[in-house]
Amino acid sequence: MAAGRTSKKTASGNKTVPTGASVDAFLRSVDNERRVEDCRQVMALMQAATGCEPRMWGNSIIGYGEYRYRYDSGREGDALRIGVSPRKQNLVLYIMPGFDAMASLQAKLGKHKVGKSCLYVNRLEDIHLPTLKKMIARSVSIMRKRYPE
Repeated sequence: MAAGRTSKKTASGNKTVPTGASVDAFLRSVDNERRVEDCRQVMALMQAATGCEPRMWGNSIIGYGEYRYRYDSGREGDALRIGVSPRKQNLVLYIMPGFDAMASLQAKLGKHKVGKSCLYVNRLEDIHLPTLKKMIARSVSIMRKRYPE
């Protein structure tokens, strides 16, 4: 993807694409200092698990790695392998394979909520960090098996 693209819908249908925006500038724009610190801790875990540098995806997601997907319908596109965003309400981790293979880890994680591929955390101090580290590593491993680099 070319630098400078935004989160507008592209011809392939993707709304969230890599941009040329600065991750540090984005983090400086976040008002909640604790949320930024929590985000930085998660970023370090994601960078260690992927070996990738952080990139902005859209206006507010910090992503690590990239993969190409193709649906049976023929629709295809690029997406981040794993990511994080310091949203106003929660720190959101984008665990792309979802949580089906992580039930035992999820039970040990601490206070959180999940969506299809989103893990919502209010405060990182409410989470068992070694378990989160394992979830991140498992997510990256699953994505590498599904979508080899």
